[in-house]
Amino acid sequence: MAMSLNRAQIIGNLTRDPEMRQIPGGQVVTSFSIATNFTWTDQNGQKQDKAEFHNIVAWRKLAEICGQYLKKGSKVFIEGRMQTKAWEAEDGSKKYRTEIVADNMIMLDRKGNEMGTPGMSNDNFAQPDMASAPMTSNPTTPETTGMGNPVPSNDEVTIDDLPF
Repeated sequence: MAMSLNRAQIIGNLTRDPEMRQIPGGQVVTSFSIATNFTWTDQNGQKQDKAEFHNIVAWRKLAEICGQYLKKGSKVFIEGRMQTKAWEAEDGSKKYRTEIVADNMIMLDRKGNEMGTPGMSNDNFAQPDMASAPMTSNPTTPETTGMGNPVPSNDEVTIDDLPF
């Protein structure tokens, strides 16, 4: 049996305020984007910078927390798994969107730490810091079926739709 790992960890700043909504099944989902910067020196000795933009999706309690506490410019640590959605556009072309499904979020802004809620996950509302015991969380996200096919977001998600 082959081993498999899908884990993403990023630290960056929100590029926009989080968008929180409730899907018909009643679950809360929050989406936002985080920018990370990569700096290197090119072969001419010139310093180069490149920003990457990451789409983040949080579900349930973590979604509520992200929607409540994060805003454009917030610096956060996000941990989760990578997921790519595919759909057909109106013109018939195939579109793809890669996102990180968050299962842990730690606020890194000083003002976030003063609020007493620096680290949050689907399991724990607050974590003292990143050096504490690792948090394990296996969120079941309703956007895919066991076969990896997207479930239309306007349909109610049942237990049969969950991948495990």
